[in-house]
Amino acid sequence: MDDRLERVIRQQLRKAGKQFEEAKRAYSEAKADPDGSGAGAKRYDLPTDDEGRARIVCRRHAERRAVPVDGEGRPSCFEGGHADCEGCAEDVREGFVETW
Repeated sequence: MDDRLERVIRQQLRKAGKQFEEAKRAYSEAKADPDGSGAGAKRYDLPTDDEGRARIVCRRHAERRAVPVDGEGRPSCFEGGHADCEGCAEDVREGFVETW
């Protein structure tokens, strides 16, 4: 196969894969909040303190925290690119985060 054709096919496959993952994420977010009204701890059904902050156990620092959670499932202490923070946000969205 021609190198140029192979490169074009690979690019299109990557593009299709990204679109599929984006659609899958959008579907699961819509399934979790069908009317689009929820955000944060309520949206992800997390236990909260009196101020409405989610009570989670921080993976990075291994401590209990009461923090606000945004509509994308990221706690306010979230640091993009850090493996523990990325995993925590993913767990929040999927409903598997450790709480107290």
